[in-house]
Amino acid sequence: MPAFEYQAIDAKGRRSKGVLEADNARQARQLLRDQKLTPLNLELASRQEKLLASGKKWFQSGIKASELALITRQMSTLIEAGLPIENALLAVSEQCDKARLRSMMMSVRSKVVEGYSLAEGLAEFPYVFDHLFTSMVAAGEKSGHLDAVLNRLADYTEQRQHMRSQIMQALLYPAILTFFAIAVISILLAAVVPQIVGQFEHMGQSLPGSTLFLIAASDFLRAYGLLVLLAIFLAVAAFKRAMKKPAFKLKMDTRQLKLGLIGKVSRGLNTARFARTLSILNASAVPLLEAMRISADVLDNSYMRQSIAEATLKVREGSSLKNALEQTKLFPPMMLHMIASGEKSGQLDGMLERAANTQDKEFETLVTVSLKVFEPVLVAVMAGIVLFIVMAILQPILALNNLVGG
Repeated sequence: MPAFEYQAIDAKGRRSKGVLEADNARQARQLLRDQKLTPLNLELASRQEKLLASGKKWFQSGIKASELALITRQMSTLIEAGLPIENALLAVSEQCDKARLRSMMMSVRSKVVEGYSLAEGLAEFPYVFDHLFTSMVAAGEKSGHLDAVLNRLADYTEQRQHMRSQIMQALLYPAILTFFAIAVISILLAAVVPQIVGQFEHMGQSLPGSTLFLIAASDFLRAYGLLVLLAIFLAVAAFKRAMKKPAFKLKMDTRQLKLGLIGKVSRGLNTARFARTLSILNASAVPLLEAMRISADVLDNSYMRQSIAEATLKVREGSSLKNALEQTKLFPPMMLHMIASGEKSGQLDGMLERAANTQDKEFETLVTVSLKVFEPVLVAVMAGIVLFIVMAILQPILALNNLVGG
């Protein structure tokens, strides 16, 4: 039975909207009239979702990770309690606060009622339920452990959101500090320095090299500051556009892994994500080759995706997972040893999860230490620049006082 999203008004002229199920649009309108509502607009929920997705690219970012985790957890709890999937989807849709989410879940339920699997219904909304999500749900349906799979997916979504939040919180203070440092120095050079140093030029006094450099920097900033900002903006826009080209992105991602600390952080994040995703898929009875392919798709670095695709071919040819990943030279030795132990003991999913946890802890330690070093260095650099500006201003004043005193 399809779902329809409606907008209607009641006898007092108050507007309302929601989702209801009916065999066709005519029946849906009649159901609204039975509720003493006058329908203003009525559309298939699935059709409206697809129109929104194709018409507004910014809308394809999906939903918040917290919302996805909550929906997934609710479905897992209801299915574990013995409710049929269509009833669980109906209950979840009624719990959704946002009309868009309610419409989406009703559309998924409509597909399930029509005879499609839950994975096929979720696949109608790829910008919300990605390939990893639908593949795991399909494996859970086949194995009969859908509730456990949904629980793992909810844990995975929450863990990724937690990691993303940690990164944002860690970078917030340095970003604010850097912004204010640049702003203060720019104001000093553009507004304060010209008014003070200009007095010495009118007096015809010979100025020291530091003061002349400061005047030149101030003049350049006032003359070309906006052009420099525009050039930076255009360069960033051009770089983002170029990054959409696979060849250029592959080249940049390859270089990124060689950039010392940045490369180490990128490699750590991606290897941990790969291990965690592979662990969840393996525990959900997804075949290893398919699990490796899906796990590679969730990585941000295209060079690492390509390397893991080559490792997948080696596993297909009979190589062990540990040996195939070792040849990529991207995974840390500890993770490889844990994978080898998991293969021998038959506990690959558990060892992969431990490896991912270990990698996440190393990443958190690395970021914490790096930021603790960066913050005082930035303060010291800013203090040094301000000190240079002050000394460049004071030197002519002190020279003038000495001249007058002499």
